[in-house]
Amino acid sequence: MSNPPFGFGLPDPDKGRDNESSGSGGQQPPGSGADAFQQLGQMLSQLGQMLSQAGSSSGPVNYDLAKQIAMQRLASGGESTLGFSSPETSGEGAVRDAAHLAELWLDEATILPAGASNTVAWNARDWVEKTLPTWQRLCDPVAKQVSGAWMQALPEEAKQAAGPLLSMVGQMGGMAFGSQLGNALAELASEVLTSTEVGLPLGPAATSALLPANIEKFTEGLERPSSEVLVFLAAREAAHQRLFAHVPWLRQRLLATVEEFAHGITVDTSALEELAGQVDPSNPASIEQAMSSGLLEPKTTPEQQAALTRLETLLALVEGWVDVVVAEAVGDRLPGADALRETLRRRRATGGPAEQTFATLVGLELRPRRMRAASALWKLVGDQHGIDKRDHLWSHPDLMPTAEDLDDPMAFAERLGAPAELGDDPIAELERTERAEEDARSQKADEAGEGGPDDDTEGDTGKQA
Repeated sequence: MSNPPFGFGLPDPDKGRDNESSGSGGQQPPGSGADAFQQLGQMLSQLGQMLSQAGSSSGPVNYDLAKQIAMQRLASGGESTLGFSSPETSGEGAVRDAAHLAELWLDEATILPAGASNTVAWNARDWVEKTLPTWQRLCDPVAKQVSGAWMQALPEEAKQAAGPLLSMVGQMGGMAFGSQLGNALAELASEVLTSTEVGLPLGPAATSALLPANIEKFTEGLERPSSEVLVFLAAREAAHQRLFAHVPWLRQRLLATVEEFAHGITVDTSALEELAGQVDPSNPASIEQAMSSGLLEPKTTPEQQAALTRLETLLALVEGWVDVVVAEAVGDRLPGADALRETLRRRRATGGPAEQTFATLVGLELRPRRMRAASALWKLVGDQHGIDKRDHLWSHPDLMPTAEDLDDPMAFAERLGAPAELGDDPIAELERTERAEEDARSQKADEAGEGGPDDDTEGDTGKQA
């Protein structure tokens, strides 16, 4: 975890000097904790009007404010166009044509059918609006942990004295988080190329989305035709959508692992008194500065580290599979495919603005660190066992390669082939188990429908057997 999440920003080197000059920072005399909470109460009163104008969003993050800030930043930056300025491509039509061509090529490279029923061109503001529901699911656990730490750390006497003001503390935190989220989403929206670029299914299900204006900026300096870049990115987006649409457990597993990581966030609440001492009642913005001071920086627990390892492995497997399938689909058809493939690999590996922003929002680096190893594994499995067996591994999470398998792809490929020689194919065994479970469910439903005493006796006899 390189970048701390909501409210855990890095310390501002100028903050200490500013506080010294204003007399609000530095070492506090004994008994200053109570004074700090009084200052906090005064500030909350001053923030009343601002809170009432911040939108109706409730919860740990003010998403109304986040959306408003993101939209305003994008509008001021001129983020409104959909199409390329080059004569060979333009907006929605270019995206649909590129996606159609990419889907035809992908049909030859994977057994998974097309996963997107709708292909659209988004501008940056579309991306913010369409992905915000998923961001809410990802960010809520982090913000709840931080907000809960504030509330739990308040001394009992302070809680009793604050009374109804505690709800205002939650609103205030929601505004601070919402402001941070809005600015981060605006930066992300100006960088991402497709709806799945960060490796997660952020957009609506079965919708393939590309951002032509961002793709045009990305194309500058690549010395490749914009139409070629568009088709290549459309193929990557379509490959992601095939996985997310036809691997039922994948979307839930990815998002749930991010949530699991966030739920494990813990803070050192002993720093709360010092944090409260940084608040200047005459400056409402000081609450956001205090919350990003680094005093409540979280510690990574062993459970979080395990979740992070699982997430990194799964992301690497997703990105590695997409990398291999797209290379096989477009490699002989697009002259610049290899160069584009390497450019995108480096873009992910070095952690551009999109990855850095996500690390700030959720508190972890969402980069498939081992994507090259995963790509080598999928390529090896496909070459040795065919694309049918390679893609069928996605049918159940228990069949998926592990982090240890990424260390030794050859051993995994050999092990995958060995059971078939012994008549104990794990994929076939899983299919037999699933069919047996389905038959058992059907039989149980039939027995429940008949409801006769003889049927119950047969059911008991079957259970005993």
